[in-house]
Amino acid sequence: MLSIKNRLEFKNIIIVIFLMISVFGFAQNTTENDSISNKLTEVVVTKEKKMFTNKNGNIKVDVANTILNSVPNTLDLMSKLPNVTISADKENITVIGKGTPLIYMDNQKIGMNDLNALSVDDIKSIEIINNPSSKYEAEGRAVILITRKFSKKEGSQTTISEVASFKKEYNNYLGINSSFKKNKLEWKANFNYNKLSPWESHSIDYQIPDEDIISNYNVATANTKRKQYLFGGGLFYKINEEDYFSINMNGKLQSEPFDINTTSYNKNGDVENNVVTYSDNKSQKNFINSFINYSKKIKPIDTQLFTGFQYSAFDQDSKAFVQNNYNETQFEKVQNSDQKFKVNVFSGRIDFEKKFKNEMKLEYGGLYLSADAKTDFETLNFETNSTINSIYDFDEKNSAGYAQLSGSLKKIGYSVGFRVENTDIKGKFKNDDIPLIKKNYTDFFPKVQFDIPIDSTKSVTLNYSKSISRPNYSSTSQGATYINPYFLYSKNINLNPIISNQISSSFQYNDKSVKLSYYVNTDPVYSSFVFDNQNNILTFKEINFEKESGFNLEFSLPFTYKIWTSTNSLSCILNKIEDDFALFMDSKPYLYYYSSNEFKLPKGYSFVLTAYGLTDQKEGVFERKAWFIMDLGVSKTLFTNWNCTLSYNDIFKNTIYEEKFTINNIRSKARYLVDANEFSIAIKYSFGKIKASKFKEKNIDDNSNRIR
Repeated sequence: MLSIKNRLEFKNIIIVIFLMISVFGFAQNTTENDSISNKLTEVVVTKEKKMFTNKNGNIKVDVANTILNSVPNTLDLMSKLPNVTISADKENITVIGKGTPLIYMDNQKIGMNDLNALSVDDIKSIEIINNPSSKYEAEGRAVILITRKFSKKEGSQTTISEVASFKKEYNNYLGINSSFKKNKLEWKANFNYNKLSPWESHSIDYQIPDEDIISNYNVATANTKRKQYLFGGGLFYKINEEDYFSINMNGKLQSEPFDINTTSYNKNGDVENNVVTYSDNKSQKNFINSFINYSKKIKPIDTQLFTGFQYSAFDQDSKAFVQNNYNETQFEKVQNSDQKFKVNVFSGRIDFEKKFKNEMKLEYGGLYLSADAKTDFETLNFETNSTINSIYDFDEKNSAGYAQLSGSLKKIGYSVGFRVENTDIKGKFKNDDIPLIKKNYTDFFPKVQFDIPIDSTKSVTLNYSKSISRPNYSSTSQGATYINPYFLYSKNINLNPIISNQISSSFQYNDKSVKLSYYVNTDPVYSSFVFDNQNNILTFKEINFEKESGFNLEFSLPFTYKIWTSTNSLSCILNKIEDDFALFMDSKPYLYYYSSNEFKLPKGYSFVLTAYGLTDQKEGVFERKAWFIMDLGVSKTLFTNWNCTLSYNDIFKNTIYEEKFTINNIRSKARYLVDANEFSIAIKYSFGKIKASKFKEKNIDDNSNRIR
């Protein structure tokens, strides 16, 4: 049942919605008339777009023209895509069988903070590229390519959206997205205000036989009152048919007080304690990203030039006041901490593309990136009446060059390329004379692909690639989170990058495909335990494991029958993780499955049923429980300008993650619950004037801005 406060909020939203309907209900999009248009009736032939298309194992998702456009935020949208999973803490994206992907938007690399700051209403399409070329950074074995909307018609249009989301508590998403196009110039802006109340629960049971310790903790409540302000704007100027200039900026401001109540049990030999830990937390996160792109056709040498510059900044301030109550006595103050983390990243790239008469294409270019991260850590310990101050600086510089040649020889398509990247890293505490971390390494990343057509409907693709996955900047910072007197979450400033080698082969028949890949990862990153027997504290942090290898057999099986369009993906995965300090258990195959089913019903209704999940996973070191998610949605366009979508997500309340493993002779079993069971109502209203463009530009396909 909703609380009185929530019912009043919902009532106010319904009143606002009906007021908007009464004001705008008869205001339709209009086209300017003249003496000719009064005499002629325009005939428009349209082709209904599919939500998903599959080509050579790459899946492209139409967001703008489907029910996916009503998903309230970009991360939730990502979780509904085939072969894509979001971690329980919503801090990482994984492509099944590929690991962490590289994410691109408008020819520039972006990260998780950019996704959180991006409005769904600004996205045209998303493509999952399984075999990215050398032109992309060597980061990751897959690329998620986001294409934003750009209009080919003149005029202005504004969309107002409201999403009322009902979980354990009420959540609200309000957004405004506006665009204007005149001749060669297009301007876009968006603003979103989200008032969220996420809930989660987390527990870990662990045993340390060597120390005769049995312990567990349970985060019974973790209630958050989160306010988010998302904003963005951009300018796109089409100089001529082949040249353009663009400038974009987006950001997110987020504040959240969140209280955490944790109950813990600890048995150390003959000593037993039951502890209730209360943590009063406050967090402020601010993020901004901006980039400038310029594309120019150099006609004397028939070469396309692209250059871009990008600046990103992330600033986080986390405060925590912690109290403990031992064995139902009284609460006593433990610590007061203030942790500040800030990172600034600047990058610039230049790309050249030259096409030859025999359909051969040469691409080459380079990139430079500079990142400066700073962690300011201050903790007051009430038990010892002491204060710890620490400042840690992290600097990374990355320079890269690449070349790629592609074309066809006797109908066999080929793409051969390489990339060279140099990374220079320094990490130093302010009071130290010499750096704690000092690394400088150069890696060579070759990529080869052959496309062999069998006939007009069938083809075979062979691929080899080497890639790297670097830890994010916050992972390599100092910082810790207090859970209870015996347990601590910590960062790891000593993480090394993951190096991956992969070979794959795929067979495509019309829009259906089957793909087999084998990969080996060196220094994979997973969670581990370190026990301090002097202070009886167990620290949980990420480390580099020794090796990871596996096979992935993936089937993509879309089909259409009358009103029913179905996209299905099935992967059989055998993944083995190894480390000398971990107990190796069985490594057995498991399944990932995904099915999205869209039904076009009479009177403009669209109904979508999506189901996806994983079977039990045994990956050598880690053993994880199966999970299954089912979502429902129905959408209807009203009065041309209005769209209403009803969604019911995770209808069986199955967003529960369970994991167990043994490392450093410490046995652990963890359980993580996420409040994903949701009923939401999304309403969008669009208004403005749109007319045919006077600027005659070259008709290009959706892939014109792709970096290959």
